[in-house]
Amino acid sequence: MSLALRLPSPPVLVITDRYQAQRPLEEIAAALFDGGCRWLSLREKDLPVPERRALLQRFAALAREFGATVTVHDDLDAAAALGLGVHLPAHGSIVEARRALGAKALIGISAHDAAEVVNAAATSADYATLSPIFLTQSKPGYGPALGLDALSGPWKLPVLALGGVDGENAAACLEAGAAGVAVMGEAMRAASPKDFMAGLLAHLPERLAGRSGLVP
Repeated sequence: MSLALRLPSPPVLVITDRYQAQRPLEEIAAALFDGGCRWLSLREKDLPVPERRALLQRFAALAREFGATVTVHDDLDAAAALGLGVHLPAHGSIVEARRALGAKALIGISAHDAAEVVNAAATSADYATLSPIFLTQSKPGYGPALGLDALSGPWKLPVLALGGVDGENAAACLEAGAAGVAVMGEAMRAASPKDFMAGLLAHLPERLAGRSGLVP
C-alpha cells in the first residue's frame, strides 16, 4: 500500500500567509481551488480566535464546492469543532491531536531535519513537511536550505517538500523522494493564484497531478 493513500489528491498542500498575500485570503483560496488546489491549510495563528474560526468556516464552505480538503495549523479546538484535520508545529503532539480529532482525521507536522521526520513517523503522523528544501522568501531566517538530497529517505510516512518549491523544481522534489509538495509564499504572492496553481500542477507527473496522489 502506498504511504500517501491518506493524502488529498493531488498531494499539493497550499499554506496561507496573509502577510504575503496580494489580496484577501478568501479570494486567493477561491482562485487556488479554481486552479486545481485540493488541499489548503489556514496558518493564521495570530488572528483572534473568532476571526480565524470564521475564516476557516468560509474556507471549508468554498472547499466543498471543489471536493477539496481544508486543514488548520496548530488549532485543535477549531479542527475538532469543524471536523477538520490539523497541521502541527515540530514540537506538537500527534498523540494529543489524534486523541482530540479521532483516527480518521488528517494530522501532519512540520519537520526541519531527518530526526524530526523519524519522530513524526514513530508517533503516527499522517505526513510531515520537511523544510526548507530551497531558500525561501517566506522564512529567510530558516536554513541553510536542506537541498533535494534531504528528501531521499527512506521514510515511513509521506514527506512533503516545503520551502522555495515552485513549478520549476516541484517535479525534482518528487523524483528525489517526496510524496508531494507544499507551498506558501509563492502561492500567496502570485499575481494570479489560479494560474500559479494550474502551472504548478502542470509540472507534476500525471499520476500525481491528475488522479491518485500515490507515491511512485
